Amino acid sequence: MKVSEGKIERVFVVRLEDGDVLPGCLEKFAAENNIKCGQVVLVGGIGEGQVVAGPRQTDEMPPEPVYIPVDGAHEVVGVGIIAPDKDGKPVLHIHASLGRGNDVITGCLRPGVTTWLVGEAIIYEITGASAHRLPDERSGFDLLEV
Repeated sequence: MKVSEGKIERVFVVRLEDGDVLPGCLEKFAAENNIKCGQVVLVGGIGEGQVVAGPRQTDEMPPEPVYIPVDGAHEVVGVGIIAPDKDGKPVLHIHASLGRGNDVITGCLRPGVTTWLVGEAIIYEITGASAHRLPDERSGFDLLEV
């Protein structure tokens, strides 16, 4: 385990509108507001897109992602971490559970999903922590380094 301590600075209440694309719209917001590091909590609706729901083979490196399509309105609850990549651009790594009726999809929203009607997010800015997303040769992912 690696740890870096920080403090909560600003807190943003964000209303996402119908058709906003996650995680891109929150990454853009973070860049515009100079948020280097933070936590995101998300609730609302998702309309379409796809999520990454695990690697196809657990022991395969780099892993081949499993993409699950989202077709139609789903409830969503998610949590994520914003940290800058090697170029200083804020990147949001957010996992969420999406449900519709008895069907549930859980995974990473990295490929992008669109908001259905409304999404609500709280962004807690964290200052003083040393955190970056750096390329990991083995996995091919940009992993959080503290």
